Amino acid sequence: MAIRKIVQQGDPVLRKRSFEVTDFGAKTHQLIDDMRDTLIKAEGAGLAAVQVGVLRRIFIVMVDEGYFEFVNPEIIKTQGTQDGAEGCLSVQGKYGQVQRPKKVTIKAQDRFGKPFKLVAEDFFARAICHENDHLDGILYIDKATSIEVSEN
Repeated sequence: MAIRKIVQQGDPVLRKRSFEVTDFGAKTHQLIDDMRDTLIKAEGAGLAAVQVGVLRRIFIVMVDEGYFEFVNPEIIKTQGTQDGAEGCLSVQGKYGQVQRPKKVTIKAQDRFGKPFKLVAEDFFARAICHENDHLDGILYIDKATSIEVSEN
């Protein structure tokens, strides 16, 4: 496992649509393992493959509910709304207010290609929506109603 470099805003790869995963072999498993190590080191809540320069429809989230891997995800239902602050490992030094669904139902595959469905609420739902947007080249700053510079 390895720590990968996180691509920063301004790199054109972040604006590209990621490709569906069709190979669930060792290379995909290594990517997901590296993403987990990278996310832990960066102390973030989520990371999409595109953020480490790989245009594949994969993201991971690490929230209070646990650690989750999503391959070829699709949000199939949303309910309610929530407003909250978001930051991004690819947009250093800023955060913004973004409206997201309060509850989402997502279908995806695990690292072995096995399909699953999951329902997430509150911050977990926010993290899923944020990372899922990355797969389509969308950054939270595109949806933010305000952007502020962080003090860190």
